Amino acid sequence: MNRFSQKITNSQESILQQTQLGQMCGSKKLFRDRYEILQILGKGGFGITFLAKDAVLPGHPLCVIKQLCPKVTNPKSWEKACARFEKEARTLAQLGSHSQIPMLLDYFQANGEFFLIQEYVPGLTLAQEVRRNGPKSEAFVKQFLQELLPVLQYLHKHNVIHRDIKPQNLLRCEYDGRIVLIDFGAVKEQLVNTYENSITANTNFIGTRGFAPPEQFSLRPVYASDIYALGITCIYMLTAKSPLEFDYHPNTGEICWQKELNITDSFAQILGKMVKVTLEDRFKTADEIIKALSYANYLPTLANCLTTQKLNNKSITQYENYNKTPDVYMPPVARTANAIRKLRARMK
Repeated sequence: MNRFSQKITNSQESILQQTQLGQMCGSKKLFRDRYEILQILGKGGFGITFLAKDAVLPGHPLCVIKQLCPKVTNPKSWEKACARFEKEARTLAQLGSHSQIPMLLDYFQANGEFFLIQEYVPGLTLAQEVRRNGPKSEAFVKQFLQELLPVLQYLHKHNVIHRDIKPQNLLRCEYDGRIVLIDFGAVKEQLVNTYENSITANTNFIGTRGFAPPEQFSLRPVYASDIYALGITCIYMLTAKSPLEFDYHPNTGEICWQKELNITDSFAQILGKMVKVTLEDRFKTADEIIKALSYANYLPTLANCLTTQKLNNKSITQYENYNKTPDVYMPPVARTANAIRKLRARMK
């Protein structure tokens, strides 16, 4: 099923009339003698996205055209914008080799605007899934994290911060069910930095209110900023509520979501650490979350190994000696119990 609605809003109608690609929408006239513009997909603060058909390739595959509109008129600023766009487009082209990131097919500049041609991935966004079917289960969200966290590892390894992770930018491919991360904010941010008005350049924010952490509003995003947005996305999936619908703690500024959910304590601790407002308290890397999820998955099994048998004085003395001197023999059950206690302490 196509994730895009065929219904045209008033704002989209205005775009169709005012832009070159919009005027070509629905006609047989080709953009750059190659792309047949089919419909508008959406409009953001920095550009417009269209669905198109490649009339040159066999089979006329669908593709997505993103038209980015930098606000520059000065020749030097334009040269700077072109250089930034070229650099970021090359980065997107490199990232597109990952199966969960749309492939960049082409990029160019024309008539004072920049264009990205990307692979079209059919399917529904997670926001559409939740609106249709309601909140997701803990098991579903854990599986979602297992699928997406390696993508974050991949991005951060290539020194890329997505900057706009949210349910609307996470797409489930209808062919194979994989989660695809779309609409990177990196190119937009680079173009914003070329604006001639220094006040505008310092106040333009890339991201989405409610999903972006405080440091991103201060224009200082870090890798952990993506982790915060991913944690808020998980809370949305579990509650079907926008982060702006929740109350916020008056002192810490953290979202008050705990009472809305009935999930295990171990998973609640993981989510809580993902959405910490203070960077020092938040998970720093995707690796840390993957390890925490692995521990949480094994805890119920390990807990069954805990002995409920009371220790006599000799066993207590032996246990205390074991903690001080590793050479003292300790029964396997006691060793396992001790390891679990230490694991739980580390997780807390």
